Amino acid sequence: MDIDIRDLIDEEDEDNQEEMTAQKVLQNVERAWLNEKFSPEILPHQTDYVECLLEQIKSMEGNLAKLTKTDPKVDLHKLELERIKFVITSYLRTRLKKIESFCVSVLEEEATRSEEDAYLSPAELKFAKEFALNADNHFDTILRHMPHLYNNLDRNKKIIEPNLNSFVFLKCNKHIDSVIIKNTLEGQEEEIVLEDGSQHLMPYSSVAEFVKRGIVQLI
Repeated sequence: MDIDIRDLIDEEDEDNQEEMTAQKVLQNVERAWLNEKFSPEILPHQTDYVECLLEQIKSMEGNLAKLTKTDPKVDLHKLELERIKFVITSYLRTRLKKIESFCVSVLEEEATRSEEDAYLSPAELKFAKEFALNADNHFDTILRHMPHLYNNLDRNKKIIEPNLNSFVFLKCNKHIDSVIIKNTLEGQEEEIVLEDGSQHLMPYSSVAEFVKRGIVQLI
């Protein structure tokens, strides 16, 4: 079902630019959701878009409340609102799951980035630090009840990293002159060209930067 988000915004609002912005924000969140869902690593957060869309949802719900129950558009608009809420919820849950799965590696990589280049939102960073601390405390508690041989386990052995060489389906949003595909088994590289609008199946590592720049969309 494809309902323009502008239909859910106050029709008396004369600021067309604001209406178009709402539609653009929804598109950005949906793209971010799909990329996050299919990428093996956590991607730069899109918190600003999510928060903006949440504010729009409040406005939409207020406008829906003004409509009569017999209005044929009510049920369709409610379904669209639920779809938007699902996208937001799934996006945030996917990111939290990655933080929990790769907590140590995520925090180590995040420590090398500036505040402007951060992948985690402030709330996600706080959650990751608390999760890592609780995991360490739990791990240490378990070790105290195990033979002394296991008390000196290397901390690095607890680090789980995402498999960046896993394969992903993608669609090119722009022409890309050069993409390097590495053959990890044979130790060779192949350079290919990706045409605008073309779809491919290839290792995520080959297109990771293009995904983050919005040139490639995971599907």
